[in-house]
Amino acid sequence: MSEILGVGSRIKHPAFGFGVIIRLHLAAYDVCFQTYGIKLVGKDYDKWEVIAAIPAESNVTYTEAEKSLMKILRNWSDATEIIPLADKWKSGTMILKPIDPDLQGKEISIETFFHKIVMVRDRIRVMEQRINANKKMSDEEKVNLQQYITRIYGSLTTFNILFKYKEDSFVGERTK
Repeated sequence: MSEILGVGSRIKHPAFGFGVIIRLHLAAYDVCFQTYGIKLVGKDYDKWEVIAAIPAESNVTYTEAEKSLMKILRNWSDATEIIPLADKWKSGTMILKPIDPDLQGKEISIETFFHKIVMVRDRIRVMEQRINANKKMSDEEKVNLQQYITRIYGSLTTFNILFKYKEDSFVGERTK
């Protein structure tokens, strides 16, 4: 029998795709797949690829597993995440007014602008994942590109005022 995987282990199933183990049973795992939801898979199943194994522990609570699952699925998914807009901006309008009075200004709903910012963030995350998973690039090349991505996040911190929750904010390079 192969190693027992713990909650939070990431796998790739040949039929269901990417998933994360969210609960252990005596003879099976509950695995949450990105596309197919939660499926019961026997512990003796050996046709999947283990992407990241986490040792089985008995002291992991479902809440901790749920938080881990959300983070892992967010990192592996191309899907756009729904992020709550700060209440003070709901139904608001962003107005861009040029200095030249002969030029016409532009109005855009805050929700539309906010959605575009979140899409940019999601696409940067996907790009970061693809760089890190690229087998043809050296670690040095990956680190160099990662530094640019960190600077991009730093440039986007201006828009953190739009987010309702601090954990949804952009984080750039931190000074020590």
